Amino acid sequence: MKISFSATRRLRLGLSLLLLPAMLLTRCTSKNEADPKPGGGGGGVDPPVTGPSQVALWLTTPDQATLFQKSTLVLNFQTANSSNPTIIVDTTKTYQSIDGFGYTLTGGSATLLNQLTAPTRAALLKELFATDDNNIGTSYLRISIGASDLDVKEFTYDDLPGGQTDPTLAQFSIAPERKDLIPVLKEILAINPTLKILGSPWSAPAWMKTNGSLKGGSLKPEYYAVYAQYFVKYLQAMQAEGITLDAVTLQNEPLHGGNNPSMVMTAPEQAEFIKTNVGPALRAAGLNTKIILYDHNTDRIDYPISILADPAVSQYVDGSAFHLYAGSINALTTVHNAYPTKNVYFTEQWVGGPGNFAGDFGWHINTLIIGATRNWSKNVLEWNLAADQNYGPYTNGGCNTCLGALTINGNSVSRNTAYYTVAHAAKFVRPGSVRIDTNVPGSLSNVAFKAPNGKKVLIVQNSGSQTQSFDIQYRGKVVSTTLTAGAVGTYVW
Repeated sequence: MKISFSATRRLRLGLSLLLLPAMLLTRCTSKNEADPKPGGGGGGVDPPVTGPSQVALWLTTPDQATLFQKSTLVLNFQTANSSNPTIIVDTTKTYQSIDGFGYTLTGGSATLLNQLTAPTRAALLKELFATDDNNIGTSYLRISIGASDLDVKEFTYDDLPGGQTDPTLAQFSIAPERKDLIPVLKEILAINPTLKILGSPWSAPAWMKTNGSLKGGSLKPEYYAVYAQYFVKYLQAMQAEGITLDAVTLQNEPLHGGNNPSMVMTAPEQAEFIKTNVGPALRAAGLNTKIILYDHNTDRIDYPISILADPAVSQYVDGSAFHLYAGSINALTTVHNAYPTKNVYFTEQWVGGPGNFAGDFGWHINTLIIGATRNWSKNVLEWNLAADQNYGPYTNGGCNTCLGALTINGNSVSRNTAYYTVAHAAKFVRPGSVRIDTNVPGSLSNVAFKAPNGKKVLIVQNSGSQTQSFDIQYRGKVVSTTLTAGAVGTYVW
């Protein structure tokens, strides 16, 4: 997690911690969600809008009066008869498929979750990960390979006293994860076995590095082959625990050596490591885990593009991952256009405490849930799932103002900005959904998807300063609706 808290993060920080009340999820039981018939001629008059709603609306308002709550409004498709701005949803034009939406389950998050009483934890994990009507269905998690800066302390899986080395990895062990992370992950996977997991290391073991420290430094070339086997052993050890990782990145924020832990890995170094070591090693071990490049800010897309330019490297690479502490979200499209057969992922963005719900929620929905997916990302991951009331735990020098999606204080749980940001997408845009085409009229930022069950999902933010009425057009008919300034609605039919 990058720890420079300058204005270039483009995130608005407030003056007081907003510990949000528990979400009241109401059952989504629309009785008539069939596709409306294509609009015909004949000049007939539509009947009054009554009866069961064809379109379900889930709403969040920036004043927090409504927090991801199902609307009771009846929203049915009618013949167009207004001059409202219109979002046209077109399922015939499709883009990328979606892997999921979620968070980073940091070691600190796992520790806090594991300290909850068993009934509280079971209920919370069901709320977060179950895919039935009453829960939000988080579908993707990132975890750290070894410690991140949001762990109680720094560690890897082969830490040795100064001066010692372990080139055969005889001392390798994932034992540090058996206390909190692995039990929590197993509990989550029992709820949602199809959850996708991405692993990212913050540092190689110190004895493999140029500075002999878990902070900064680079991987010594003589340990490239050993570190490749470190990845193999990790993936196999997690598999033995019943936890299969869908993908790995090879270094969190490889151009930022100031975090604790951290490691610098330049683009030529990552290319060489993939081509001659970790790519062949994973393949030889029969591991199908995807290798995803970069995992850093969009201001340096030259990093992944330069690696993908080499066919000897790109044969092992699924795609590139990005954060947005610098740069523009539109850069993801530039990377996609350069190598359209390679995937694009969005893997981290913090909410800075104490936070400002209206500003933070609006920015994250507009820039990430809408912006990243409109720019070809297959996922959107917020940063830490949980932190305590003091933003802990964190390492010495780690992020000390990272506001979790949840605040866990003893056995009490509060839901914060990132919880609602992810909920607006994860509950409805299930893995395997495909982004479909929409226009963007005026201040109505939006993105749409077709889910595997055939339902259409349209996420709309009124980014203007006034209440906005608008129409949603699908197959020649429209449903009329209204969002107050800053409000976000997820429409499902």
